[in-house]
Amino acid sequence: METEGTERVAGTTDRLDEERTDDGTGQALSTEDLVAAEPERTTEDEAQTLFDNVDVDRFRDSWQSIQTAFVDDPRRAVKEADELVAVVIQNLATTFADHKKELESAWSQGEPATEDLRIALRRYRSFFNQLLSA
Repeated sequence: METEGTERVAGTTDRLDEERTDDGTGQALSTEDLVAAEPERTTEDEAQTLFDNVDVDRFRDSWQSIQTAFVDDPRRAVKEADELVAVVIQNLATTFADHKKELESAWSQGEPATEDLRIALRRYRSFFNQLLSA
């Protein structure tokens, strides 16, 4: 018995199979062709980070202060760690909301070009991979 999530993934896979472009011969590309054509992480992917360097430094400095304070007041340090994690998550949510708003604004002027969609998908892939590797 398939669950709703499994059906969604299967439907997405079917749709991706239908949307695969061919190599000019009229033949659908195989999975091996697509994997071979998929570039390794590039500087373009790496340039899309979850946070600005200034924010990363600020978050790390805050974390260091919290760790140092643990010795004197463990309860307060844990409370501050919880608050810092909440701020980081909120910052990440704001980043994604701003990105989505930017995309929707650009696309409200008509059907987006395939290249614009490709770039957007690559940015999401980069964010996604960073989230999973964190």
